[in-house]
Order: sequence, then C-alpha cells, then structure tokens
Amino acid sequence: MSDAIKHECGIALVRLKKPLQFYKDKYGSAFYGINKMYLLMEKQHNRGQDGAGFASVKINVKPGTRYISRVRSNKSQPIQDVFAQINDRLNGVLEQHPDKKDDVDWQEQHMPYVGNLFLGHVRYGTFGKNSIESVHPFLRQSNWRHKNLIVAGNFNMTNSNQMLEELVELGQHPKEFTDTVTVMEKIGHFLEDEVAELYQKAKEKGFNKKDASPFIAENLSLKKVLKRSSKNWDGGYAIGGLVGHGDAFVLRDPNGIRPTYFYEDEEVVVVASERPAIQTVFNVKIDAIKELERGHALVIKKNGKTSIQLVNEPKEKLACSFERIYFSRGSDASIYEERKNLGKLVFPKILNAINSDISNTVFSFIPNTAETSFYGMTEAAEDILNQQKTNKILTGGKSLSAEKVTEILSERPRFEKIAIKDAKLRTFIADDSSRDDLVEHVYDITYGVVKPTDNLVIIDDSIVRGTTLKKSIIKILDRLSPKKIVIVSSAPQIRYPDCYGIDMARIDAFIAFKAALELLKDTNQYHIVEDVYKKCKEQASKTDTEIINHVKEIYKPFLAEEISKKIAEMLKTSDIKAEIEVIYQSVEGLHTACPENLGDWYFTGDYPTPGGRRVVNQAYINFYEGNNQRAY
Repeated sequence: MSDAIKHECGIALVRLKKPLQFYKDKYGSAFYGINKMYLLMEKQHNRGQDGAGFASVKINVKPGTRYISRVRSNKSQPIQDVFAQINDRLNGVLEQHPDKKDDVDWQEQHMPYVGNLFLGHVRYGTFGKNSIESVHPFLRQSNWRHKNLIVAGNFNMTNSNQMLEELVELGQHPKEFTDTVTVMEKIGHFLEDEVAELYQKAKEKGFNKKDASPFIAENLSLKKVLKRSSKNWDGGYAIGGLVGHGDAFVLRDPNGIRPTYFYEDEEVVVVASERPAIQTVFNVKIDAIKELERGHALVIKKNGKTSIQLVNEPKEKLACSFERIYFSRGSDASIYEERKNLGKLVFPKILNAINSDISNTVFSFIPNTAETSFYGMTEAAEDILNQQKTNKILTGGKSLSAEKVTEILSERPRFEKIAIKDAKLRTFIADDSSRDDLVEHVYDITYGVVKPTDNLVIIDDSIVRGTTLKKSIIKILDRLSPKKIVIVSSAPQIRYPDCYGIDMARIDAFIAFKAALELLKDTNQYHIVEDVYKKCKEQASKTDTEIINHVKEIYKPFLAEEISKKIAEMLKTSDIKAEIEVIYQSVEGLHTACPENLGDWYFTGDYPTPGGRRVVNQAYINFYEGNNQRAY
C-alpha cells in the first residue's frame, strides 16, 4: 500500500479460568495474564499505531477494593507505553512491599491490573482527531458491580446519528457523538435494565439487597442485553466487553465483516482479531482456534463457563477482503496462501503487458505487504518461463547442442528488490511544494540491475489514491531507465468508499474515480456526473433500505482495462521517460484467491448493509457539491 489508509483496529481478551496461584506455580508469575495481553496486543500492532488501551477486572476481591483498572495511551509507541505504565505501577507496589513478592493473594487484593479478566485494544483512528479520549477501552462506571461496563471494538457504524437519537429517546444525554460512545451507552442502558429486572426478581424471591448480588451475577443474560442493544446497528463490528462482576462477551456483526477468533482450554479463554496472534502467544495449533460465527456472541460467565449464543440472525457472509489483502498479519497460513494466489492470478495480465518477454523483465515489489503477492507472481513467472524453455528445447530437437540446452535451462526470471522504503524519513514540512520534494525521496532504489532494454514490473497490494506512486515511486523507478514500467495492483480498482472500518470515506480521493471522470469527459458523457448527482439527491430523504447505488453509473460505460489505461496516463508526468502501464486484479481473481472473504463493496459497490448505500450516496453528493465532509 503505497498510499497509507487507516483504521483497522484490533482487540484482545483473556479470561483466566484458574486461581492466580495456579499461574504463579506453573508459569512463575501471577502476572501471567498481563504478560499474555502484552504479547497479544504487540502481535497485532499492525492493526493500530494511533493508540492502545488495557483494562482488567478482579473477580474475587472484597468490597472497598479497586477491582477495575484501566490505562490508555496515544503516544508514538502506545502499546509499549501502556505496559511501561503498568510495569511501573506493579514494580512501585513491590518496592514498597518487598515481602509480598510471592504472596499471590495479597497481590490480587492490593495491586492494580492483577486480575482474572483482561481487555485490550490497538487503535487506528478514522476521520478526526487522535486524542486520548478516543482511545479504547471505554469505561461506564457505577457503584453496582453489575452495571460497570468496559467496551472496546474493531468497528464502524454507518448510522451513528440514528443511534444517538435512540439514546435520547431512551432519556439519555450522551456526552459525545461518536459511534463508540453510542454503542457503549446503548449496551449500558440495556445492561442496567436487565440488572433492575433481576433485582426485582431477587426481592420477590426473598433475597436481601446484599444476597441479591450473586443472584444477579448468576442470572444476567448478556445475550438479551446484546440483542436489545444491537437491534438497529448498521456496520461492521467485533465488540468486546467486560462487566464489573466478571462476565464478558465478544459480539460479531451479522455479515462477519470484521474478523474474530477465539481459543479455549482448561486454563484460559482468549479472543483476538488475528488468528496467528493466538497461535504464537499460546503456542497452539491452528485447528484449535475457532472463528466466531457471524451474528453470534462468545459469552463468558463469572464462573468461567463459556457459550456461543446467537444474538442476530446471520446474513450473507461478506467478510472484508481488505483484511486479507492488506491489514491482517501475513503469518496466518491461509492469508499467506491467499496473498500468493493474488500475485499468481494477476500474472496473465502481466505477461501480456511485457509481450511474454520474461528474459528482459525485472520483477519486484513495493514494500512491505506486497511482498507475499510478489512471491506468487514469481512462481507464475517461473512456470511460464519453464514452459518457454521446454518449447525451445522441443522445437530445437536433436539440432540443439548440449551447450545450447544448458544455456536454455539456465535462464531464470529476474527477481530483484528495487524499491526500499526509508522508514526514518518523515515528511514533516507543511508547505506543499517542500512536502512534494520530500515525498519523492521516501523510497530509495537499487541501482545497476535494470537495463535500458528491460521491462520493470513492480507489484503493490493495492492502489487507492495513486498519490505516492505519482509523486515518488514512478519517479524513482524511472531513474533506472527501463523501457517500460508496469505497476501491478494485487487488488481490484478501489471505486467506492468504505464505511465498516477502513478509512476510505471520500470517493473523489480514489484514482479510479478520477480516471472514470476523465474518461467521461473524453467521450462526451460528462452529463452522467450531473445525472447521478440528481438521482442521489432524490434519494437523500429515503430510508436506507430504499437507496440504490447509482454511483455505479459513473463506471458503467467503461471496461476496467480502459480505466486502468487512463490511470496510467494520469500517473505519468512529463518528466517520466519510460512507458507506463497499470494492471489491476480482477474481482473474479480476488474471489478465487480469497474464497471465504467475499466482502468487495469498495471494488463493486455491492454493500452488505443498507447503511453502506446511504454512505456512497452521501459521499457522491459531497464530491459534487465540493463538501470536504465525512459521508457517515
């Protein structure tokens, strides 16, 4: 991804099922849960560098003892900062009480963060500021243990306005207008309702106020709370929550847009956004880790018993394909294979672009996530070259000398690391012209491996805006003096905004959209731009379910290849000497490579929820009217 996009948060949840003394005896520390949380969050740092947060709940402590601890950070290294703060607190207590170093019961009662239940979050911010108040987990406090709620999630809701209005109708006065706050307050409201109902039942059964507490804890139905809370949610979400008395949950959206994995044994229950994070941290086989089904919640009761409960009826499975292409860790076995396949499946187009001349072509990739698709591309190149070598030998027959055969067999595709990202270089100057000059140098190149007679094929995981390609990458590649530069995207053309987690809210930022507009001008069809605007405006007062994605009409007159050709023209500046060609993965190729992640709305405009169609509608209106506003 040469153009950085943001927002794919990650969650981590750990429930220790044994007394803390067990972990002290077996693993040497009562801080076992904290240590595992650090590793789970660090192994998911790819999902968020804007902030990190950690919360813990103690289950077995006396009244008057702090049982909830939380720490958050929006520093430049937020995960490290969070756990440095935790470590400082723990060491500070132990320095004051050195005699309690091995006293687990005392530590549980008196030391912060030493608990039984943990929730962590790594954050990539969406539209707006990156303040500490935006960092998960969020905490809703009460003197009743059952009413304390901690929430963290990987989600975006498309209907935050509606959710806010519903809270107001319920008599609340939310302190902020964000989807995170509205989600937490919605859950909190129905949690309080459930607690109140159970308290009345306890009184009817003759329990006094004190004895009612364990009754409430035992009978609290998180399924009921979550079902009532999420009734009108529209978006992609994986939301984790802790209740003050020790219950916990993780809820996944009905389309399975956002990923959620879990693992359980006799010692722990673990949830994370990334499967390999669980594999690595707990040293378990891939088969032991399960994916939470869409529309379901994993519920963990105070007593440690777990259950998978249906909260919302599952809809068509449209898990986000960008998870596979870009955000998720490539160490996951299936993701690694899928990314390789993306490189393989786009190779026929590459072969056509270089006229099958593999011998005079250098293949490379744009760091860093495109590296795996590059390996797939190299395998395809090797297969084709082997076919070419076989044909040469068969055609030559007995007339070929041993030396000639050896020469043919010795041919290899030329794979090189051409582009090198200078991780230390920062474009810190605000002035646009100065920034452009700096951007040009964010990548460095390897000189001496490309000849003037060579094609240079370089693959990226996706091309969103094309800004870095135009201002940096193509310029530095052209310094190598290839005859042709072929830019390859392992993903299809990004044409529509996303609203379920990835921060791609403005349609006019996409180079595919800009190219389609230019083609409409070139072909005297620009009236379609206004026609689509009128259709979108006519829909503005309609309900989400009634809205049609008319923005598809912008692309309809053109083949994907025509748009790619126009993109190439737009990326080539007057100072570029090499021929430029741009190749994108097909949508069919994407589905073949990632058969379980068919969420493709940013490529096709086929949104999985009604709110998505409203977002694309508003995004187009914003573009046409010149409003630099978020569409949701």
